[in-house]
Parts: sequence; structure tokens; C-alpha cells
Amino acid sequence: MVHTVVDGTYRQTNLTNESSEYLASREDLRLAEIELMRQRERVAELRRNLPEGAPIQDYQFEEGPRDLNADDGPAQTVRLSDLFTGPNRSLVIYHFMFGKKQTKPCPMCTAWLDGANGIAHHLAQNLDFVVVAAADLPALCAHARERGWDKLRLPERRQQHV
Repeated sequence: MVHTVVDGTYRQTNLTNESSEYLASREDLRLAEIELMRQRERVAELRRNLPEGAPIQDYQFEEGPRDLNADDGPAQTVRLSDLFTGPNRSLVIYHFMFGKKQTKPCPMCTAWLDGANGIAHHLAQNLDFVVVAAADLPALCAHARERGWDKLRLPERRQQHV
């Protein structure tokens, strides 16, 4: 890759047949990408500087044992606030479409969570990741066992809140 300026245009490639029209368009694109990057950084800064928002209701979940090979019970009640493992940690909650009218696990969610299980230890370095579903706990645990999801936290979503 060449990094030179030709006729006032930053040239990133070194193809002999590049037209001046192509080079000019390529330069417009490069400048637009720089502008977009700066705008993204500005939006991220605004997001980081948001004042504290409204308090969120402390929903409750039912969670079985972390060991999928153990019995599915006893379930313990876990609050939303308990899903954060430390102060200033981000929490990502993935809603697994399974339960209630969704009587079979969503195949796309399942595929996505297969991958998330594989990288869960990387995610845990920077954030807390939880998968919630409306399915009853034994059905959720059975599907997780079948898929080998041994690194995902899987509380059952409950409608109640405190």
C-alpha cells in the first residue's frame, strides 16, 4: 500500500491505471470515513456523559444451579441488581425466544447463543452477560444441557418486580 499525496489527493494504492476521477472519489470517501469516525466518537462521548437516568424496577428472575449436570433445582430468586457483578460494570441481557407461545427454542437464538457460550469468558472480562427466557426453568436447563451451554448464566424471566 502506498501512502503518498498526488495532486493534493492522498493516494492509498499504487495502481498505474487509476483515473483521476477514481482518486478524487476515493479521497472523498476517505474524508467522509474520517468524519464518520469523529461523529461516532462524539456520540460515544455524549453517551458516556449522560446523567444518571430514572431508576429501573428491580425485576426478579428464577435461576437454577450453575452446574447444568446438577439437578434443575432448587431454583433461587435473583434480582436484576444481582446480575451486575460489580460497580460500573455493563450488563447485557439477551432475550432468548423460548417459552410461553414460543414452545420450541428459537433456532437463530440457539445458534447465536452457541457462539456466545464459546466466547463467554472473553465477554466476562468487560461486562456481565445473562440470557433470559420465558421458558420454565427445567425446559431452559434441558435445552442448555443439550447445547452444552456451560458458560452462560440462564435465569428464567419472571413478570414480577420489586
